[in-house]
Amino acid sequence: MVKMESIQHLDITDAFMNYIFPFSFREKERAKIMEHLKQHYFRYFALDNDELQDLYYGEGIRINHEELDQFFLPFIEDKLFPQSVNERGFLRYSKEIKESFTSKGNKNEFDFIVNSLDIILCPFGIGLITIRTEMTKEQESLSNVLDFMSHFRVLEPKLEEEKGTKIHRHNKTFNTTSELILDYLCPFLKPFIVENRKMEGYYGSLPFFEDERMLSSAFLIAAGGQTITNDQLFRMGQLDGRDPDGNEFISSTNPAYIKRYVEKRVHDRWAPNTYTITSVHTQTTISIKGKELLKKEIAKFMSIHYYNLLLHFYYKIMLLRLSFEHSEVSWARDKEYVEELIELISKFDSRYYFEEVSVRSEGKEFTHMLREVFYLKPLFEEVKRTVDDLYRAQEKQTAKRHNILLFILTVYTVVSGIYGMNLVIEEWKGDVDWSKVLDYSFFEWVTLVTALTGIALSATLLVSTAGKGIWNRYRKWKRDNIK
Repeated sequence: MVKMESIQHLDITDAFMNYIFPFSFREKERAKIMEHLKQHYFRYFALDNDELQDLYYGEGIRINHEELDQFFLPFIEDKLFPQSVNERGFLRYSKEIKESFTSKGNKNEFDFIVNSLDIILCPFGIGLITIRTEMTKEQESLSNVLDFMSHFRVLEPKLEEEKGTKIHRHNKTFNTTSELILDYLCPFLKPFIVENRKMEGYYGSLPFFEDERMLSSAFLIAAGGQTITNDQLFRMGQLDGRDPDGNEFISSTNPAYIKRYVEKRVHDRWAPNTYTITSVHTQTTISIKGKELLKKEIAKFMSIHYYNLLLHFYYKIMLLRLSFEHSEVSWARDKEYVEELIELISKFDSRYYFEEVSVRSEGKEFTHMLREVFYLKPLFEEVKRTVDDLYRAQEKQTAKRHNILLFILTVYTVVSGIYGMNLVIEEWKGDVDWSKVLDYSFFEWVTLVTALTGIALSATLLVSTAGKGIWNRYRKWKRDNIK
């Protein structure tokens, strides 16, 4: 952290901030989770339900379901907005909260309201919780807003600069954001979140994920008459608010670096009034236009841009998961798991992963930026290489097993051919007198050994095949209960 005396001040009059909390759940418990969501007054989000257009987003904010319907390509739209809970796709359940909280710490006191929650059950056992918050003070400094965003997105503080901030609601105090979400806002969901026994804390649910921080997005409105500068955009991208001593800071002292960083990540189509910067931490829009003039832009932030961000964040999580699971494969023990992983990668690639998701030019621009920032192309190429490696390894192992089996069958075929396909000794007809075995000739001994081992081999193959089928069923059941 670098303190700078020349940090330019910016007053914020309105701040809408969303946080996306990823978790893992068992696919076989999907129906049970949906039942619990209904019991706790979460409503299934459907585009044909117009009364939901102004329910979850804050006072006076109304999204347009028709615009949301038309923004994405048809094959994406079917996945993002399934018509029923029985269809494959992203099943969104939403609930209005409307409760006020205060975040205190780091010499910053920040009042905010939680407008609503989304719980989205995505394909392949990935879930996303979205917490929609809004600043309630009439005016805050940019530093205070960024400081709040930086601390609120930390689920379990580990670093020294992350610690010390607490959230208050009347007589309740939450030491971490994780406590607020999992113990207060949606405690019923906690038993369904999968935890990895090898890892501590919530993020054992996603051991392949980067850190214990949520992805944030924000729409900030600055007081009129101000100028948006590169260093402010840089601080928004990095969420540089205040240091542990409460001083404003920026995490770079190099103007050239700041300029390159901003140019690579900023969308300035509507400059100089409105900018959007996208980073691995956040996607933040800042505007100096009045709130009344920004109703349409705020609605887009809550709808089309929200879903665009959510979709690409899901892509990133899934690609990281596939890479992680490939690294965890034990070739000696997990041959069937390798086949399952190949199937999982193929299904994700064919059904859900698309480079083009929107027909709009602005949508294409944001999609390109998100793919660049989240490194989706390198991750996807790595996963494709994984598929190729798995296929080649499977083919080699299958060929090796076939060769061994073919060798054994060839030996028995040759021996049987020598005897004219007749491996029966006269003494074997009727009751067998095993006392005569010691008097067998060499060829009779060959016949006896070949017959007995052939019978044993056939029985072993039958038992092995049946046992393997039963074991695979048990293994899949066990994985579903541990995973």
